[in-house]
Amino acid sequence: MAIPAIEQRELVAGVRFQKIGKLYHFDYSAYPELKQGDYVIVDTRRGRQMGQIMGFTEPDAQRDVRRILRPATPRDMVLRQHWEAQQDEALEICREAADSLRRLSEVKFVAAQYNYDGSAITFLFSAEQKIDATVLQKRLQRRFEARVDMRQIGPRDVAKLLGGFGACGITRCCSTFLTDFSPISIKMAKAQGISLNPSEITGMCGRLRCCLVFEYEQYVEARKKLPRRNKRVGTPHGEGRVLDQLPLMDAVLVDVDDAGRKVVEREDIIPLEEFRKLAEKAQSPCEKHGDGSCDCGMPPGQRQADKVNAEHAPGENALAEKSPAKDAPRRGDARRSRGKPGDGRGRSGRRRGRRRGGRRGGRKTDSGAGESKS
Repeated sequence: MAIPAIEQRELVAGVRFQKIGKLYHFDYSAYPELKQGDYVIVDTRRGRQMGQIMGFTEPDAQRDVRRILRPATPRDMVLRQHWEAQQDEALEICREAADSLRRLSEVKFVAAQYNYDGSAITFLFSAEQKIDATVLQKRLQRRFEARVDMRQIGPRDVAKLLGGFGACGITRCCSTFLTDFSPISIKMAKAQGISLNPSEITGMCGRLRCCLVFEYEQYVEARKKLPRRNKRVGTPHGEGRVLDQLPLMDAVLVDVDDAGRKVVEREDIIPLEEFRKLAEKAQSPCEKHGDGSCDCGMPPGQRQADKVNAEHAPGENALAEKSPAKDAPRRGDARRSRGKPGDGRGRSGRRRGRRRGGRRGGRKTDSGAGESKS
């Protein structure tokens, strides 16, 4: 589908030359019928090449935009397939020529890339130090009868070209979707709490893994919301010191003074000053109890009733001490004494007295009955 004429003056075509590569901007105003997915022929630093339009975007004011020469023809597509099939053979020839030169015996040649029409070929190699391959370049140029370019690349580009699987078990990110390499530092691994063991943070290329940058910003934002290490905070378990941040759980590990290590969520963390005020409030008497609600944890009116009882208790005790009824005998004691206070006998003595009186009364009754019979 062609882009409307109004937008053609404002947009440029994003062209890609490799399957997973950078996008380069080109002016397509000479061919407004071009659409996404079409192949075009353009001029680059490496000569005339064929690329595919991946989309349309706004131009970069700081960069010069070249024009698209023409759309690719079926003949161009056939030529491209032919020369791509010759790339592996060209790479073997380059390696043999490099082995004959002692100074290039340690250089690792990774790939050979032909232009779509075979007019130029580029050899990509990797080495620990910067290499001058001018001698090899001249030999290969006589051999291929084409313009030869030698390009030294880094270990990440090597891993991207070779492909393969990463430590996670899936295809490497660089050879799957990464079009550019972002700078990565050890700080990113520390922010995510990853072990600094080289086998844990380095990729197959020997550099820090590209995936360390994927979630770095999310970890940084999550840690900003959590208290820092060694900071004292209040928790539902008591006051303690923060040992570690757990950004994925939105929580912290706290060494509580009286309860040991506890995992506390961010929403349950209480600022230290507020926590200490709450602790003091819990220990001090409540001043707003009545019939309304209160946050001290006691039922409404309970603390006020206790306070009122405490205020009236001293007066009642004083009245009780002054009252003459304090020394009066109890009701039960008066009933047991039968009007004989001060006899000095205890309860057991009174019981024996009742038994003796009962036996004496029985004898009198028996004698009286005998006299009446007589």
